[in-house]
Amino acid sequence: MTEPSDSRVGLYIDFDNIVISRYQQLHGRQAFQRDGIRDFDRSKRDADPDVAARLAAATVDFDAIIDFAASFGTMVVNRAYADWSVPVNASYQRQLMSRAVDLTQLFTTTTRGTKNGADIRLAVDVVEDLFRLPDLTHVIIVAGDSDYIALAQKSKRLGRFVVGIGVAGSTSTSLAAACDEFEDYDSLPGIEKVTVVPSSDEQSGGTSSGGSRSSRRRRSGTPDAAAEVAAAESEPVAAAGAPRRVSTVPMFSHVDDSAFDEADQADDVDPQTFATDLLLRALQIGHAKGDAEEWLNTGTVKNQMRRMDPSFNEKPLGYRSFTDFLASRDDVAELSEEGPQRLIRLRPSADE
Repeated sequence: MTEPSDSRVGLYIDFDNIVISRYQQLHGRQAFQRDGIRDFDRSKRDADPDVAARLAAATVDFDAIIDFAASFGTMVVNRAYADWSVPVNASYQRQLMSRAVDLTQLFTTTTRGTKNGADIRLAVDVVEDLFRLPDLTHVIIVAGDSDYIALAQKSKRLGRFVVGIGVAGSTSTSLAAACDEFEDYDSLPGIEKVTVVPSSDEQSGGTSSGGSRSSRRRRSGTPDAAAEVAAAESEPVAAAGAPRRVSTVPMFSHVDDSAFDEADQADDVDPQTFATDLLLRALQIGHAKGDAEEWLNTGTVKNQMRRMDPSFNEKPLGYRSFTDFLASRDDVAELSEEGPQRLIRLRPSADE
């Protein structure tokens, strides 16, 4: 990450993409359409309480996204694209405006909504800003749509550092690869994983909102998470009254053919195995550039892994730090924590 004092950041949010993706990550395939969320207004007296609870559980913490973007440098562009007349979108207006987000209005012109309009408008604005603001150093795209691959590639060719932020299960693998860095929404600082609680039709008397609010949610007024269900139809349904935790290990492809166009299919690869293979390749490359027995700086190894796979992050894999991740791979790598620097090298048996 570059020093904030030297960097100027443009943040571009495909609002519908991230909101719909988050809802369907927690509540299953095509859940956004099935529950009629686009036209759902939870402020109405006859609003379905179960749908309102599911919507609250899937609330996106844009404070966390904006704070992460600000860590790269001074925010000079901060835009979100959506039809703000839609109730579910309008409910975010106060939070976004308090963070000085420019709410770009997209009017619905087709029965499919504003999805393509957001893609095109956002891409046009980014390209315009790249030439209009020559000192813009970072472009951060909050979306998982494969339509943004060309935009990410163009931004990189023009010398900008491109960061992507998307929801696990709804992000194109190709988009993640096209960015210099890609972050899963669940891995952002301040985002808490929420334990699922039964909805009111599964538990008599209803269920109150569960879990404690994070400091961000208290500040922004974001509703507590009240209910979550399986993120994929293939998972067994939990018995009534049995809480379960949604897995947020990155899976960078769409889980359905809902509101987005890309049709990437996730390889059936265990994320832990994939991360181990990535580490192995990074160490092999590091040793190939120097002495085969040479110790490598762990920071250099992580940077190499992120260059090979911008979506790599040890936290969704269950590790608090990269050092913890390396320690768990002691059959592949030897870790030395002596002195001021942590060093690592490939075990000879692992390279056979």
